Amino acid sequence: MDGEWIVTEARSWIGTPYLHQASVKAAGADCLGLLRGIWRAAYGEEPEVVPPYTEDWAEPDKREVLLEAAHRLLIAKPKSDAARGDVLLFRMREGSIAKHLGIQSEIWPSARFVHAYTDHGVIESPLSLPWDRRIAARFAFPKGAD
Repeated sequence: MDGEWIVTEARSWIGTPYLHQASVKAAGADCLGLLRGIWRAAYGEEPEVVPPYTEDWAEPDKREVLLEAAHRLLIAKPKSDAARGDVLLFRMREGSIAKHLGIQSEIWPSARFVHAYTDHGVIESPLSLPWDRRIAARFAFPKGAD
């Protein structure tokens, strides 16, 4: 999957309101919904059914639900190997589970990412040092439809 295409698709979601568990461009999406929408645009169908989830992402159980799914469905990359179109998985606090996703839209020196954020909707943000420190893992989309 071409990184330029992924970034273009991710940016086409900007302005979509935040809505927990939703994945409909211009109507509502959360961070996983944004990724699901990009996947559907690229490959047609989603690779698996997403069960209902709470906003804490099983944090009390310390289950790495998103990280496990990312390893099943995406291609793991070194965190230092940044490319446009990468899927970024974040830990919002040190020691917590990874529960936020974004798409890297620009790399150094003006690193940015597209993500759906509570109270903001789908936005493009600078990948500032505080965000960069929260990156738990980096993935690429699998090769396939273009």
